[in-house]
Amino acid sequence: MRTSLGHRSRAPARSRAWPGIAAAAIAVVLGLVGCSPSPTAAPSAAPVPTLPAGVTVELAQLRADVAPRQAQLRVINGSDTAITVGEVRVEDPRLHGPATRVVPDRVSTIPARGSVDIRVQLPPVACSAPDKGDSEAVLELVGESESAEVTAPAPDTLGFLAPLHSRECLQERMADAATLAFTDFQPSAPGEPATLELTVTPTGAGAGTVVGLERTNLLDFAGAPAEDEVFHLDIDVSAAEAEPVVVEVPLVPFRCDPHAVQEDKRGTIFDVRIELEGEPGEFELFVGDELRGRILTWVAGWCGFAG
Repeated sequence: MRTSLGHRSRAPARSRAWPGIAAAAIAVVLGLVGCSPSPTAAPSAAPVPTLPAGVTVELAQLRADVAPRQAQLRVINGSDTAITVGEVRVEDPRLHGPATRVVPDRVSTIPARGSVDIRVQLPPVACSAPDKGDSEAVLELVGESESAEVTAPAPDTLGFLAPLHSRECLQERMADAATLAFTDFQPSAPGEPATLELTVTPTGAGAGTVVGLERTNLLDFAGAPAEDEVFHLDIDVSAAEAEPVVVEVPLVPFRCDPHAVQEDKRGTIFDVRIELEGEPGEFELFVGDELRGRILTWVAGWCGFAG
């Protein structure tokens, strides 16, 4: 997979000549946008600008994108001419607003027959929308002296958005009854379990049950049978409660190969199982960047490959 190594500052990108098909495409797009019907012409819908022939886009979320709630807009240039993309927006009814570049004001040059992944930050989900929907990308094509916005379908190639929408809306519903957060971590000597602190804070306005946590690809629960899929907590929250419940979760590394820490993407994201109104469900809960660093340092020392 190629990354956007072709990023460069906006000023140089706008000053370069853009020959061939891409320049022609911008001229056509701008012409379409600027056209107005004659006084005698019947009213018609404005034409929708599109990408140059051979250029497509798609949306995906990689493992490293999960914790920061980001995604990749992949621009695939199947034409014979390089194109330059400035601002981007990904719009979907399941999102509360557009997803935009993580690094604003960048431009990406996509060579002929090449592709570039543009990282975008996902906004909060829109829980009033159904799980199904279609994503659309709006891209700024940058030319010699002008730019134009074009719109294109952005299929979700890995199908991540519907599950993300479902999980985060479930977490939002659970938050009506209680909020969940990992609040502390106490490391341990090799061979001994460490302690991860989970705090469940009732709102006093709803009810639900925190059933338990699932192990990750990096972390296991000390003393838990291997066949158990969940570390049971069974914390019942009611509308009459408001005092936080603090649980100490005993952890040991699930694996001790160095690349498990060096290449960690999801090892500190736990699946939380809950029940709401008698219906089971689950959502993901990240320990946060600060605790993640402490946990990875502990795993390295516990396994004997620190330093």
